[in-house]
Amino acid sequence: MSWAYYLTYKFFTLIFSLFLVATATFVLMHVIPGDPFSQEQTIPEEILKSLMSHYELDQPLYKQYIHYLKGLIRFDLGPSFKYEGRMIQDIIREGFGVSATLGALALIISIVAGGTLGSLAALCRGKWQDWLSMLMAVIGMSVPSFILATLLQYVFAMKFNLLPIARWGEFRHMILPAVSLSAFPTAFIARLVRSNMVEILEQEYIVAAKARGLGTSKILLRHVVKNCILPVLSYLGPLFASIITGSFVIEKIFGIPGLGGWFVMSITNRDYTMIMGITLFYSAILMIAVFIVDLLSFSIDPRIRRNQ
Repeated sequence: MSWAYYLTYKFFTLIFSLFLVATATFVLMHVIPGDPFSQEQTIPEEILKSLMSHYELDQPLYKQYIHYLKGLIRFDLGPSFKYEGRMIQDIIREGFGVSATLGALALIISIVAGGTLGSLAALCRGKWQDWLSMLMAVIGMSVPSFILATLLQYVFAMKFNLLPIARWGEFRHMILPAVSLSAFPTAFIARLVRSNMVEILEQEYIVAAKARGLGTSKILLRHVVKNCILPVLSYLGPLFASIITGSFVIEKIFGIPGLGGWFVMSITNRDYTMIMGITLFYSAILMIAVFIVDLLSFSIDPRIRRNQ
């Protein structure tokens, strides 16, 4: 399959998937009973009708849907129903900057720490380094992030007063939430790298390379890394999307003004436009990340090109 055909196919698949997500989110928001102003129990009926008319919620559903799609084409997600004068795209831009900064640091920690632990375990298979690395991986995958976050707050903030317990502003505010957010993906990457490296190191061409006197470092760089990176790369797509958009729980625990907090508040407030906008934004990040990973895999692995 040619590059142009594969790129075109994946691009239109991405666009169609986003269209389905946008449609499903719109339908679900309007199927659920109630409206964004239902919590305002004391609001007069005349004012309620005026609000519904102002936000065009009194229009037929198909007209609201067409208006919604036209806004998406213009990258206009509409105004917030609960925060007067705030546009959804401005709120996403503000919250995503914080979540992306935290997520980028957590992603770097996950890749570096997970790759190091997994490689060390594979190269020292059966030794104490292997057992210790995998023990850390099991703990990282077993302990919930909110438990780990609370423990880190107690030890490093309350007990030894080394780092701030919460809030956002300086680099030191990012350390504890980034470690909490990176624990599970670090453990998963470590186990994934170890299992793939162990399998690759047992292949005949690796044994032949060792027999020819090729050093361990050259074997790793020439043969192991390239073949080991593909399974990790396929996991990095969804991981990038989930970790870069922030964690609702971690942001809440550490008082971080990220996108996760806005999303939780939008659900509580029944803010239709914010729920739909953030959901679509999350979906777009995920699908774009998977799209990029597919292109990288297509360019790296010739087997994918032959099988398409």
